[in-house]
Amino acid sequence: MKTPVPERFFSEAYTSIISSTASTDALTIATRALATMQQAAIHGYPHEICGLLIGTLGGTHWQITEARQVANLNRERASDRFHLDPAAYQQIDRELRGTTHEIIGVFHSHPDCPAMPSPTDIGHAWEGFLYPIISVYASEIAEISWWRLSENSKQFQLVTDNIS
Repeated sequence: MKTPVPERFFSEAYTSIISSTASTDALTIATRALATMQQAAIHGYPHEICGLLIGTLGGTHWQITEARQVANLNRERASDRFHLDPAAYQQIDRELRGTTHEIIGVFHSHPDCPAMPSPTDIGHAWEGFLYPIISVYASEIAEISWWRLSENSKQFQLVTDNIS
């Protein structure tokens, strides 16, 4: 689906946070987890949705076994911002204690915008996490892109061609 890109995505504030070097990391995602992310984004449109990725991280390989939607607490700018519910994060983290799985990333949607990180996204990103962004236009998935922080944590790197 060819989608329009708002002018702000061409600004220095946006382009400066994207590394010109893609990540060589790999990821595997369970079909059910991917479907959960997509359905949440479609049902949440025209608002941003968010959630957590659950699985394992072995070196440079994320293995996502589950995705869980978490409430977006941002009510004032829900169309272009999310604030992941910290109580839900803590609850899921407690559930995973003693298992082989952990929280390994945060997903969110960009309604009517490309699946590219924003300056707001990098301001809230944690090192070692995977950040898929789901672009939704007119209640349809346009694309999903997968991002991680660069070694210096000042830019996002696209995780490409290693998705299985």
